[in-house]
Amino acid sequence: MFDDFQEIFSTLRKNKLRTFLTGFSMAWGIFMLIVLLGAGNGLRNGILFNFADMATNFVKLWPGRTSEAYQGLQAGRRIKLDSTEGPYLENEFKQVSNISPLITRSNQNFFYKGDYAPGVLQGVMPGYSSIETVKIRQGNGRFINTADIRQARKVIVLHSRTAELLFKEEKPLGKFITYDNVMYQVIGIYHDNNMSQNPNSCIPLTTAQLIYNPENGYSQVAMLLNGLETTEENEVFEDNLRGALGRKHRFDREDRSAIYLYNITREYIQFKGIFNGITLFVWIIGLGTLIAGVVGISNIMLITVKERTKEFGIRKAIGATPGTILRLVMTECLMITAFFGYLGMLGGIAVTELLNNFMGTPNAPTSQEDMVMFTNPTVEPSIIIAATIVLIIAGLLAGYLPARRAVQVKPIEALRYE
Repeated sequence: MFDDFQEIFSTLRKNKLRTFLTGFSMAWGIFMLIVLLGAGNGLRNGILFNFADMATNFVKLWPGRTSEAYQGLQAGRRIKLDSTEGPYLENEFKQVSNISPLITRSNQNFFYKGDYAPGVLQGVMPGYSSIETVKIRQGNGRFINTADIRQARKVIVLHSRTAELLFKEEKPLGKFITYDNVMYQVIGIYHDNNMSQNPNSCIPLTTAQLIYNPENGYSQVAMLLNGLETTEENEVFEDNLRGALGRKHRFDREDRSAIYLYNITREYIQFKGIFNGITLFVWIIGLGTLIAGVVGISNIMLITVKERTKEFGIRKAIGATPGTILRLVMTECLMITAFFGYLGMLGGIAVTELLNNFMGTPNAPTSQEDMVMFTNPTVEPSIIIAATIVLIIAGLLAGYLPARRAVQVKPIEALRYE
């Protein structure tokens, strides 16, 4: 075997240009595959980064007005969501959990001493933090708890950007701020990837009810969904949800303006399907490039075998077996594809790192107003393993036909070949 390797290296050194051209097609194919997969991963990771701070299995409801008459009731009725919605929906749907009503107050500013910051005030329940993932880092206080709800405390959890605008270098915890002429004590600072100019800050739902909405009407109702894995299942659930709310509030389930519904679960499933399609498309393009490389290597090797016809004839005449010649040609082809393929793989990984440095960051937006569109295009180890397997298979496929041609050479005809 060692002698075979020596002979192969000697042959490759004698034909440097041909060896380079043979390997370049394979290197280019694997390079494009890695770059395309890395770019696809970077795009997917960038989009997912912007939605990392929320659950991917929830529904939000907003009350609206009926657009048509129903059961003797006139059109234009305002639908009011209240404290009975939670028990009703949990009884109607086994897929529903952690129902969290919200009361929203907007178009006002937060004030602290001489500074102000725009923002939205939301009255929430403690369970809201599992729907819109609220990240409160160590040392930055806490979220709304049951005692705050029970006692209707005037406490607030600020968004980090709002806190920066109001307090500058001061520590906000324990300080008092004003919103809509009501004073609140800051008990927590949370972080997320919200790119809005007016990020949400949270107070206890009961406090919001007492101050802003004594009739107990909710601005929104959010709930987690469990066990809905397909787009079709979510569409059926949405239709049944509208039907259940229509029976309770007496409106037609087809009246879309009576209740507005946002189902992120369905959108997330569709979103994953789109990226799965993109990944499949990238693989098809990348493998197509590889196949073109395999064909190119195979053609060049066929020419090489033809030029070495006399050599193979002499080998057979002095006792070389078909297996020996087959192994020699296959090994030569495999070595070329493996070496240049790994060069292409390393080049592809280097390019994805450059893309990451110039087009995105794996940590966070450079400013709160920026949206991350491309981040962390690193190719997973599984892709590297798959690419290695593809390289081996490609080398074997590229060498098989030329090797068969070499094995079929007859010594007498080969010795006559010029």
